[in-house]
Amino acid sequence: MKSPMTMRSRWAESNASPWTILIRLAVGLVVFFPEGIQKLIFPDILGAGRFAKIGIPRAEIMGPFVGVVELVCGALIILGLFTRWATIPLIVTMIVALVSTKLPILLGEGFGPFSLPDFKRYGFWSAQHESRADLTMLLGCLYLLIVGPGDWSLDRRWFGRRAGH
Repeated sequence: MKSPMTMRSRWAESNASPWTILIRLAVGLVVFFPEGIQKLIFPDILGAGRFAKIGIPRAEIMGPFVGVVELVCGALIILGLFTRWATIPLIVTMIVALVSTKLPILLGEGFGPFSLPDFKRYGFWSAQHESRADLTMLLGCLYLLIVGPGDWSLDRRWFGRRAGH
């Protein structure tokens, strides 16, 4: 059986370029960290209020919960600390965002509990346009999950080594 430190260092290993920090900053600093803060300080328009309008169940709980998850996981990704672990809840968040807000646009009608926003057009191109940031963040998180945080990270400094060394 592997020791907990071996498991942690395996999750911190990375062959990724040090420049992976740019992906970490795009995902963590540009999107998730500030969006998490905004869900907490503007709950009516970006947190629980928006979640209720979309049709997210238990919006009064889920709004602040998602805000804290985005804030904490965004900060971890910026620092490159527990990077791969931090991407997992963000991947789930992006999938929920796509299903709850972009799938109705694609279908041109509400989907389950999720309402259709009032847009001028619906269908593939409208959904693609509206989902570009969500898809970019999903792909950025998947990239970090697969390749790890890169050399310029606390994961590498505290737990890891370059894979193959």
